This record gives sequence, structure tokens and C-alpha cells, in this order.
Amino acid sequence: MSGTSSPEAVKKLLENTQGDLRGLSLECRKKFPPVKEAAESGIIKVKTIAARNTDILAALKENSSEVVQPFLMGCGTKEPKITQLCLAAIQRLMSHEVVSEAAAGNIINMLWQLMENSLEELKLLQTVLVLLTTNTVVHDDALSKAIVLCFRLHFTKDNITNNTAAATVRQVVTVVFERVVFEDERYKDVIEQPVPVPGNSNRRSVSTLKPCAKDAYMLFQDLCQLVNADAPYWLVGMTEMTRTFGLELLESVLNDFPQVFLQHQEFSFLLKERVCPLVIKLFSPNIKFRQGSTTSSSPAPVEKPYFPICMRLLRVVSVLIKQFYSLLVTECEIFLSLLVKFLDADKPQWLRAVAVESIHRLCVQPQLLRSFCQSYDMKPHSTKVFRDIVNALGSFIQSLFLVPSTGNTSTTVNQTGSNTSGGTASSQTNPGMLGMGGGVTVLPAFEYRGTWIPILTVTIQGSAKATYLEMLDKVEPPTIPEGYAMSVAFHCLLDLVRGITTMIEGELGQAGTDNQTMTEATSSPTQSSEQQDLQSVSDQTDKELVNRAVWEEMVNACWCGLLAALSLLLDASTDEAATENILKAELTMAALCGKLGLVTSRDAFITAICKGSLPPHYALTVLNSTTTTLSSKSYSIQGQNVQMISPSSESHQQVVAVGQPLALQPQGTVMLTSKNIQCMRTLLNLAHCHGAVLGTSWQLVLATLQHLVWILGLKPGVGGALKPGRAVEGPSTVLTTAVMTDLPVISNILSRLFESSQYLDDVSLHHLINALCSLSLEAMEMAYGNNKEPSLFAVAKLLETGLVNMHRIEILWRPLTGHLLEVCQHPNSRMREWGAEALTSLIKAGLTFNHDPPLSQNQRLQLLLLNPLKELSNIIHPDIRLKQLECVLQILQSQGDSLGPGWPLVLGVMGAIRSDQGESLIRTAFQCLQLVVTDFLPTMPCTCLQIVVEVAGSFGLHNQELNISLTSIGLLWNISDYFFQRGETIEKELNKEEAVLQKQAEEKGVLLNRPFHPAPPFDCLWLCLYAKLGELCVDPRPAVRKSAGQTLFSTIGAHGTLLQHSTWHTVIWKVLFHLLDRVRESSTTADKEKIESGGGNILIHHSRDTAEKQWAETWVLTLAGVARIFNTRRYLLQPLGDFSNAWDVLLDHIQSAALSKNNEVSLAALKSFQEILQIVSPVRDSEKPDTPPAINVPALLGAMTATGLGRSFMRTDSIGERIGRYNESEPPIITDEIEDLNLWWAAWNTWYRIGSESTKPPITCEKLTFIPSQPFLTALIQIFPALYQHIKTGFSMDDLQKLGVILHGAVSVPISSDASPFILPSYTEAVLTSLQEAVLTALDVLQKAEWVALNYVPFAERSLEVVVDLYQKTACHKAVVNEKVLQNIIKTQRIPLSLKYACPSESTWKLAVSSLLKVLSIGLPVARQHASSGKFDSMWPELASTFEDFLFTKSIPPDNLSIQEFQRNESIDVEVVQLISTEILPYANFIPKEFVGQIMTMLNKGSIHSQSSSFTEAEIDIRMREEFSKMCFETLLQFSFSNKVTTPQEGYISRMALSVLLKRSQDVLHRYIEDERLSGKCPLPRQQVTEIIFVLKAVSTLIDSLKKTQPENVDANTWAQVIALYPTLVECITCSSSEVCSALKEALVPFKDFMHPPAPKVQNGES
Repeated sequence: MSGTSSPEAVKKLLENTQGDLRGLSLECRKKFPPVKEAAESGIIKVKTIAARNTDILAALKENSSEVVQPFLMGCGTKEPKITQLCLAAIQRLMSHEVVSEAAAGNIINMLWQLMENSLEELKLLQTVLVLLTTNTVVHDDALSKAIVLCFRLHFTKDNITNNTAAATVRQVVTVVFERVVFEDERYKDVIEQPVPVPGNSNRRSVSTLKPCAKDAYMLFQDLCQLVNADAPYWLVGMTEMTRTFGLELLESVLNDFPQVFLQHQEFSFLLKERVCPLVIKLFSPNIKFRQGSTTSSSPAPVEKPYFPICMRLLRVVSVLIKQFYSLLVTECEIFLSLLVKFLDADKPQWLRAVAVESIHRLCVQPQLLRSFCQSYDMKPHSTKVFRDIVNALGSFIQSLFLVPSTGNTSTTVNQTGSNTSGGTASSQTNPGMLGMGGGVTVLPAFEYRGTWIPILTVTIQGSAKATYLEMLDKVEPPTIPEGYAMSVAFHCLLDLVRGITTMIEGELGQAGTDNQTMTEATSSPTQSSEQQDLQSVSDQTDKELVNRAVWEEMVNACWCGLLAALSLLLDASTDEAATENILKAELTMAALCGKLGLVTSRDAFITAICKGSLPPHYALTVLNSTTTTLSSKSYSIQGQNVQMISPSSESHQQVVAVGQPLALQPQGTVMLTSKNIQCMRTLLNLAHCHGAVLGTSWQLVLATLQHLVWILGLKPGVGGALKPGRAVEGPSTVLTTAVMTDLPVISNILSRLFESSQYLDDVSLHHLINALCSLSLEAMEMAYGNNKEPSLFAVAKLLETGLVNMHRIEILWRPLTGHLLEVCQHPNSRMREWGAEALTSLIKAGLTFNHDPPLSQNQRLQLLLLNPLKELSNIIHPDIRLKQLECVLQILQSQGDSLGPGWPLVLGVMGAIRSDQGESLIRTAFQCLQLVVTDFLPTMPCTCLQIVVEVAGSFGLHNQELNISLTSIGLLWNISDYFFQRGETIEKELNKEEAVLQKQAEEKGVLLNRPFHPAPPFDCLWLCLYAKLGELCVDPRPAVRKSAGQTLFSTIGAHGTLLQHSTWHTVIWKVLFHLLDRVRESSTTADKEKIESGGGNILIHHSRDTAEKQWAETWVLTLAGVARIFNTRRYLLQPLGDFSNAWDVLLDHIQSAALSKNNEVSLAALKSFQEILQIVSPVRDSEKPDTPPAINVPALLGAMTATGLGRSFMRTDSIGERIGRYNESEPPIITDEIEDLNLWWAAWNTWYRIGSESTKPPITCEKLTFIPSQPFLTALIQIFPALYQHIKTGFSMDDLQKLGVILHGAVSVPISSDASPFILPSYTEAVLTSLQEAVLTALDVLQKAEWVALNYVPFAERSLEVVVDLYQKTACHKAVVNEKVLQNIIKTQRIPLSLKYACPSESTWKLAVSSLLKVLSIGLPVARQHASSGKFDSMWPELASTFEDFLFTKSIPPDNLSIQEFQRNESIDVEVVQLISTEILPYANFIPKEFVGQIMTMLNKGSIHSQSSSFTEAEIDIRMREEFSKMCFETLLQFSFSNKVTTPQEGYISRMALSVLLKRSQDVLHRYIEDERLSGKCPLPRQQVTEIIFVLKAVSTLIDSLKKTQPENVDANTWAQVIALYPTLVECITCSSSEVCSALKEALVPFKDFMHPPAPKVQNGES
């Protein structure tokens, strides 16, 4: 009250009160003097109080009667204005609480008078309210008088007054009861003595109650009296009262102040004694009334049920049951039975509607329902109230479908539109589950057998907000919109289920926390996440046992009715939200039954959901067997039989999918509606969240899901998850977009469902696995004998379940993999493919899973996991084997380093692949092997290495895919490399293992059986490797042979040092010579047929186009390899006992190869011969990388051909150091020479045999005689000098003769015309020279004591010099002439000369020019001598072309060429022209005409620049060669006017030269004139000016020369041509260039000599 007691407020109150009094005195001044006086004395009174007291408010209250008195008098005047002023003043005083009890009494009396006079009625009500609410001074009779006053004002003629009064009465009644509550608060700590409650003799004085309580008691008692139409005891003065208003007041008191009734016995007594009988009495017309009956059997005044009263009674009953159930158990039983009766079909619609609303209010209070169950259903002879309520709702819903509603169709739905919000949520609310906005065309509705009932939005989930129970202003029964009652009943069911399950699960959860619980990770939103472990009830307390009994009774009481009603609604529902709610209810019930272990009811609900998921009448035996037991039940509700209604077939649902049924012979298609999909999602939800309580009903759930998945066409994907994907088999499947967007969600939930199996206990998990296996067996049965798409649901889900239960995989591994292995053998490819997919995924997951203990410490588990992988090898189907291998590959990639004891098993799988099993299998198996070799050799036990070699070798021999064979050879190289790097460790481990095996063998008394036995185990490993490579060296495919050979020799070369010394014997005889024998045999018997192409469209080079040629390559390679090993490992081989035998065998092989009729093999044999004699320095193995370069051996051969004899031989062996690491006992003996003379003589004999055989001239002149090639002979002869060094001591005359025969034979062997250019090492080497040189060298060696190496410049240039030298000495030899050597030399020179600046080295072309000049100076006279023989005919054109190409080269000089350089180069050109003028033109009569013509044209071209119209750089450069041009010109002139014409031939030359020259001059002048005219003022290019000047000078020179010459030497034609130039020259005089002008002058001057007077004409035309 601080607001009204603060000093300011008090001051204001005083001022206002004085103001009011003044105003009153003014108003009454004329008419009412007494009032005026009272007001004035009042002012003085107030002032006095204010002056004398400190606590002004208390003093005012004390004197309030006097202060109020003037105002009361004012009211007595009955003047409206004065009355209003007074009432306002009184209200102000009251609100400051300065009114005493006495004053209050006076005020009430005064108000009563005003009321009786009907004055200021609203002000009165206001004043009463202020008076009663501000404090408690008014009580007992004064209070009753105030209340009566309000009641009386409620029944006036004025509506506003009535309504205000009604509101005031309600507020006043509330105030009276609030006072009781405050009073109780105040005295709550005081413990009272209970007073015996007196009989109800004197109801007016209840002495035991405190004042406020007493008032309240009297008020409530009188309200009951009034409603019962009896006289009140306390509210004296009441004139009239309505029952409706009374009931509303009773209800509000009961609802708002239940604690008052529960705490005070007196009030409780009133409830039992007064209220309940009253309610039952008032209900009677409703009970007796039957719609449609005319006569009434009851003498009660109200015949028909009266809506306002009935509705208010139901409200009262709702409050009584809700608040006072514990007090009124018996009475409530009656009320509940009445409520159930009101639902009967013969009651009025409005009555049924309000009854359903009332029941809804109960359904949202689960604890209340529980009490019903305990108080009634569980008592032996009591009504089963709870069961009846549920069943009544069920039959009510059925009756709505069966009985057509009576003409309420006109009512619109929007009547209830405003009532969608509000209401307190008593259980978990989920707004928005219903609610369809206005304007949606399709109304949510239930439709069943033609009856259409809309679903209205009547309430928010979980709150019972009623519509008709709130219509307090309606007198007539309202028209109930169609569907309203149904909608409320529907909500009753939903709220009932939600309430019960939430309550029971909450309590289960609490009970569960006391004993062991199991948490479900993902539980649906309305679920508590704790799951009760149902088995352990025994040790729970009695309380829990009692609780459980109640829960079970509640479920047993309601499940049948619920299921019947929900199934019917589910069938009838056309609205997604409604369907969702029904399904949620069925799901929560199923889960609840499962948790309580009530199997029958659990399966019944699950079956209902399953049936809802499938199309109607779908043949699924599992479901039909369950439902027959239910559908035969019909249960009785109050004598009415309620059948389980069977589903109506005509559905108005939107069809969202059409698919094939899963059956052996599918008949047509089936349709899935959106409702089916919804049910399916619910089913998934159920299984996902409540899998632990499903037990045996997993069969139901999974069978249904399998069928749905099939119809929807979901197919399993990675890891077993189902993805939308249509197989070929189901063309009849149609999915709408609606369902397409749903499918990923469904497949996701399906996966999550099986993921959650990891939270199931072992027993539940076994239920799940068993259900899946039996489903899978059914699917397998169906898939037999046809290749239709099988159902893979079970297999996919077995996989998913296995994957998420890896942590306890041992308990399910055997049944799981055993079943999947059966699936893998199934004839249907899709089925077995999935079996394999599942099995391999499980194995991979099992190996990668983080087990405890880890796999490395649990070998038993590791082998258990890998075993099914091995068993897959017994299956013949290639697709399964491919999966098996892919699995191995992935295992290697992820787990390869931890396989340990599993290695033999894994390698065995790779090795089990045979050649006939197809390319892709081999390829995959090979990928695995590659991975093993590249990554995992170090991690596997060494005993497995031999298996790896075996497997790798077997892939080399597979003939399916060449690349694989080649790569496997590469792998063998890598393996050998690994052996080399890890030699010591492998050796130790193998020796340890060997000791163990040896011991075991001795114990058994058997010999140790191992390939290459006596050798130590590490060497055996190497020998296995060599043997494998040896096998591959004679493979039918050339590429494999080549690669294997290279690898074998590289391996022996690079790693052979690791072998024990004694093992080399095995290597030489068992590996190398064995190989050579096989290769020689194959080569000599190989087919000579031409092979068209190498498979596919690969073209084969002609040098490899027969099997024989391909084997030749192998022979070359093998021989070279063996020779190289003999050479590089001689220090190891010589100490072996039988080295000389080996040497002989090797020489024998070389000889047979050298004499084979194949150029390639024979030449290579000689190279090998050279190598073992250490003539050619070998490429050292130690200096090469450790990988096998693919071109290793051929490169070596190539090098030998070009190397010749020039290198000094030097030897280093870093491998020697490596050997030291392994065999420290025997330091290596490194010898450079072959000590043993015998070996050298053996070599000489071989050389001689080869030489004599190959150079023997053929006996017959057959066409096909084999002629040894030049390189072969050269190589043969080159061997001799080195050989000779070693045997010269014993070289006899016989030997010399033998040698002579061979040398002579070699030189006489003719060159075959098609000697292929690529056999020649360089194009500048003259073919005869190298052989000749070799022969000369050989002879030289015999003369000299020792043989010196030549040291010379780059080979080509050296050979050029040699050629020139040799030619200079031998030019006149007949052989040289006959063989056209000169022509060949010119031809060879032409190449560098025409390249000129483009030559790699500048020295080359300069050398070539000088060589050419030298050769020609000697050669041309010879050529002229033999001119007539025609032996040189073909040389002349070659020579002309060579000059042409050189002098007018197409190559551009480099940019950095200096002027001096250029002039030097020009002088070389000049030299060439000089050669022409001295050596060729003077002898023109011995030379072919054409050649001379070509030379003249060329000189001509040089003398005056080219006439080409395009200005290329080259031509511009040529124009710059003025020296050269002069030289050409002079030469031309020189031969134009030779003084003596000895032959007509010479005259011909000069004529030709002149006419060419003049023609050229004429052309140049013409063009110049033309260009000059066109160019206008622009000067012409420098080159052109130079050219014209040159021409003009040439003309003047020419005329001079002509004058000097004998006149008879000059042809008349020539003069004519010269004179013809004159007009052209004259035309030039207009030119602008001064240089041209001066040249022109000089040219024109000599023409004066031609100016003669005209001669007389002579008849015969001779002058």
C-alpha cells in the first residue's frame, strides 16, 4: 500500500476530500442546506484531523463515520449529480482504506437504498467492488447484504447493468474465497485442535471455521440451495436466481479454489452432501431422454434435456473428477458411467458432442486415468470404468461411420476456426501437427464406405480445449458441425495413448535407473531413452511390482478398443497429418506393449502397422496368420457388439507408386498410396527406436519391409544401404515425384534402423539375425531356376547388421558368413554378387575394425575373419572370384602391414587364379600381387617370399595379357632387388626357419625336401628366382622373352655377388647354359612364315616379322647376357673347377650363333666374342642404377659397333667392395687378363672356324646364297689384333696362312645391294673403308711389334680425310674406277655441302669443300680419260647438283656471322668457280653437253642476281656476294669469246653463254624501267639499284669484249641482240639515281660504233 500511504498521497487525499466536501456544499447550497452544513463541518473535521495527528490515515479511519456522513446524506438527496459526486468521494476514501467497519455498514445500507430506488446502478456496483476488494472490513451480514445487492442488480431490465452485475458477482465470489486462502496462509503455522463436526442441524453457524472461511462456507452453501431452487440461509433478500448462473458460480469456485475444499472438512462435506446429489438430480432428464421417443416416463418439470444446464453440469462434473476424484471415488464412478452413456447413438448430437469434450478433458490427464484403473478396473466387483471409456470412444467413432448424421450438412467448418489456439498443455505438445490453413481446397477428412467426415482442428495436441462446453451464452442447443464429434473423439484417443505411454515410460525409466538399464541412443521424441530390462523384475521392490501390475492392467484394458478404433481411423483417414498421428499412436502402443512384455498386444499393433504399409489384400502369409486370431474377437461394450471392422477396399488415397509384388509368379502390379508410405516410415521408426523389444516380431517387421522395398524398387548399394534404382525386371514400376523425394529419406532410415542394432543386447541381436537369415533363405528359394531380379533385402541388411556389430563379431561371424557363402554359390548372378559383396565387405570391415584386444594379438580371430575369403576360392563363378580378388586388393591397401600369419592364405588366393579364368580376374589378381611386391615384402614372414616368387612367375606365364606378363617380370626384378637390400635379415630368418625344419625332418626320419637342396636357403631363394626367369626366357611371346632375359642378366649381374661361391656352379650350368641350349634349339627350329601383325592393329617391323627373326633377337640377348656375366664375373668363375669346360661350351655357342644364317645373330655373336676376350671395355654393372634399364643390352651392342678399337681398357669394380660385406673369408681375386693360354687358343680356333666358314665362297651359284654383311666381316677382322697379342708367341706359319685366307676371303665378299643403312654407324663412312681399314690394321699388327691405339678427331671427319687420302693414292686403280668410287664420294659430300650453314659443326662443310676440291683435282682428269667408256656418265649430274646445292644453298647464314667471316666464306665459293673455269670448261668437248649447259646456267645465275619475284633473305644475301658474281661473270665472258674456236662444240658454248647473258640483261632492264615508273618518288630498294648498275657495267664490258674479239668469232645473232638493247637503255635515262645515270652513260657511249649510214640492199641477202 505504499502508493496510498506516502506523504504525497496522503496530502493529495486530504486535498481531494476537502475539495469533494466543498463541491458538495456548493451543490447543496440552495436545495439541501442540511447537507451543506454537514459538508462544511466535515471540512473542519478533516482539517482538524490533519492538524492534530501524525498518522493521518489511522485517524481518518477512526473518524471515518463522521467523514463519510456528509456524503451519505448527499446520496440521500437522490439527485444524480450530487449522488455521483458522493459515490466518487466514498470510493476514494475506500481505496485509501480509511473506512471503518461501522462506516462500511452505513455505506452498504445507503447503497441498498439507492438500489431499491434504481439509482446509479453501475456506480453502485463499482462502489461495492471497491469496498470488498480493498480490505476485509466488510464481512458476515454486511457482506451478505452487499452480495445480495449485486445479485439483485443482475436481474434488472437493463442489459448493461445485468452483465456488469454478473461480472461483479463473479468477482465478489472470488474475493470471498481468496480471503479464505489468505486466512489459511496466515494461520498455517498454528496447529488447531480438531473440533468434532456437528450434525447438519444448524447449517448457518459453522462454529469451527474462521471468519473468512465461514463467510465462504455460507456463500457456497446458499449457492447450492439456490441452484436446487431452495431458499438461501445467508443471502437474505434474494428475489430471483437462475440455475445456469448458479452452476457457473459453483464451477468457478470448485475450479479456482480446490485447496479450500480439500483442506477443510466442512467444505468437503458440502461437496459430498450437497453438490454431488444436486448434479445427479439435475442430470436425470438427460439420462432418461431418448431421441425420437414422444412420451416421457418422468414427472420431472424439464422434459427435454436443456442445453445450457446440461453443458454446465458437465463442466462441473469435469472439475469434480479432476480436482476431487480422491474425495469422491464412488460419486465419480457414477459420473463416468453417465458420461459414457451420453455417447450413445440415441442421445442428441449436441449432448454427444459435449460428452466427448468432457471425456477429452479426462483423456489428457494420464494420472487420473491411472487412478480410474486402480480404483475401478482392478477391483474385483467394480465396473471396468477405464476399459469402458476406451471402448465407448471406439464404438462412438464406429457409430459415426455407420449412422448417417442428421441434416447438419449446411454447417460450415469455419465455426470452429477461431478455437485453434490456447489451452494448457498437460503432456508433451507438438503444435502444427494438425492445423490446415484456410483456403486449402482438400479438407482433411475420414472416409469410410461412403461416409465422409471432415476432420476439424478442434484443439492443440495434449490440451482439451472444448468448444461447446464454453458456449455459456447459448440457450438453444447449437448445431454441431459435421465431423466435430469425430475430431474430438479422435483427439481423445491420441491424447489417451500419448498420456498413458508417456506416464508409464517415465515411471519405467525411473524404475530402470535403479537396476541395470540399457540406453537407446536414438529414441523417438516422445520416448524416454531408458529401456527397462524386462527380465530382472525379481529383485524389484513391491512398489514396482504393484506399479507394473497397474501398467499391465491399463494396457490390457485399453489395447483392444484402441486398436479397433485406430485401425478403423487409419483405414478411413485421407489426411496425412491425421494418418501420422494414428500411426504414432499405434507405434507408441506397440513399443509400450513390447517394453511390458505383452507379446500378443505388441504383435497386434505391429501387424496393424504392417498391414497399413502394404497394398490392400496383399498376400503376405506372416501377417495373415497373426490377424486371424484378432479379427475373430469381437468384444461387447454395454451389450452392443463391436466388430473389428475390416478395411474398406475403395481407398481415396493418392497412389504414389506402382510396382511388382514380390512373389514367384507376380500377377500384375500393386499400388502403393502415400498412406502406405507413411505406414512404412512408421514401421521403420518402430524398428529403429524399439528394436530391443521386438523379439519374435522382427519377422513381421522385416518381411513387410522387404516387400515394400521390393515394390518401391530400392536396391542395395555400398555397405548394404538401399538406394532408389530400378532393375530391368520392373518396367511396370512407376514412382511419382512425391515418393521419389521420400525415397532417400526412407533408405536413410532403413540404414539407421540396422545401425541401431549395435545397441541391442545379444539375444535381441540373434532374433534380428535369425529373422534376416530366414528371409534370405526364402528369397533364395524364390530366385532358383529363374534369372529374375532376386530380393536382396535380407542379404544387404545382414551386411549392415554385421558392419555395425563388429565389436562383438565373434558371436555372429559363423552363422553370418556361413549363410553368405551359401548365397555366393547361388545360380542367380545378382543374388550371388550381393552375397559376395556382403561377405567381402564384412571381411574388410572386420580386419580394419579396432578390436579389443587388437588383431595382432588375436591371431585366432584374424584367421577366423580371413577364412571365408579362402573358402571363396572353391566357388567356380568368375564374378565371385573377381569380388574375392578386389577384396584382397583392398585388404592389402588397408591392412597389408599387419597380416602376419594370414599371408600364405592371401597369397594362395592370388595364386589360385588360372590362365583360363579370364582377363579381368588375372588383371585384378595381378594388381594385388603388384601391391604386395611394392609395399609389403618387408612386413611378411621371410618363408612366404618363395611363395611370392612362385606367384609372380606364374603370372609371367599367363598368356591372357601381355602387359601383365611383362610387368610380372618387372616385379621379379623388384623382388630380387629387395632380396639384395635386405640380404642379411632374410638370410638370418631363413636359416633359423631351416634349422627348425631340419630338426622336424630328423625327428620324423625323412630327408628335408626343398628345391636346389644342398645350397643354403637364401641361395635357394635366388635360384628359385633365376629358374622362374629362365622359364620366362623361352616363353612363346617375344616381348616376354626379351624382358625376362634382360631381367635375368641384370639380376645376376647386379645381385649375383650375394651367392655363395659354390652356388655359381649351379647358376652357370643349371641356369645359364640350360637356357642357352633351349634358346639355340628354339631359334634353329623357329618358323620362317611371315607374321602379318602383332595382334590387334600393331604393325610389326620387317626385321621382326617372322618367328625366326623374333627368336633371333632372343638368341642375341641371351648370348650377350651370358658373355657379359663371363666377362664381369670372371674373378668368381675362374676359381671354379670346370671353368675351361664352361669356356669351351660358351665358345661353342658363340660359334654356332656366328655361323647362323642370320645377320643380326652372327654380328651379335662376334660382339659377345669381343666382350669375353675383353677387347671392348664393358659397361660396368656397378656404375648402373639398380633397376633394369629396358634397353640395357641392346644399348651395349649399339655402343660396340661404333666404338671400334680406339679405347684403352680399364677396369674398376666397386661390386668387389660389396662382396667384402658378405664373404669376408675369401677376398676377391681380380685378374684383368685371361691367364690361361689354352683359353686363348680355344678362342683362336673358334675365330678361325667362324672366319673360314663365313668367308668361304659358295660352291654353287644359287640365288639364295647367304652373304655375310660388311659389319660382320669388319667385326670379325677387328677381333684378330687383340687375339694375336695373346697368341703371337705360338703363332705359326700355318696360322698365318689360315689368317691370309680369311683376310683375302673377307675382302672379296661382295656387298649386298640392300645393305641396310642402319647397320652403318655413320653416313659419312665409306662402306669399303672400314673393312679395308680393319684388314690393313690386321696386316699392320703382324708387321709391328705392338699395337697402338689411333687417336683421332670426330669419326666422320676423320673418315672423310681417310677417304680423300686413300682416293688420292688409288684414283687410277681399275677397281676404283669400276666401282664408281668418285661418284659415291661426291654423293656423300653432297649432303654436308647442301646443308652448309645447317651443318652441326661449321668445320664439317668447310672440310667437305676442301675434300671435294682435292678429290676433283685428281678425279676429273681420270673421268675425262674414261669419258668414252661411259663409266662416269652417272657422276656428272651428281656433280652438277652438288655445285648447285652448295653455291646456292637454301640454309641461312647465322645472324652473328661477321663481315670478315662472310668474305672468307665467299672466297670459298669463288674457289669453286675457279675450279669450274680451270678443270671443267676448258675440256668442254670431253664432257656431256647437258652438264656444260647446267654449269653455264649456274654461272649465269651467279653472275646476275636471281630474277625471282620474291625477296627472300637468302637471295638478298646472294646479291651481296659481289665478288662471287664478278667471278661468275668473268668466267662466262671468258668462255663467251675464246679467241680460237677449235671445235663447233666450243663455239656452241660461247654462243649459248652470250645469248643467256644478253637475255638476262634485257629482262633486268625491263623490270627496272617498270619498277622505276611505278615507284614514283620512292627510291627503289638498294639491291635492285645495285643489280641494275651491275647489268649496265656488264653491258659496257660486253661491248668492249666484242669489239676486241675477232669479228669472225662473233655471231651475227649476237650483234643483233646487243643492238636490240639500245632502245631499252635509252628508256632508262629518266631514272632518278645518280649512280645508275653514270653507269648508263658508260653503257651508252660504246653504241656510237654501231652508228653507220644505211647500206644498199643486195638481192641475195649477203652484204
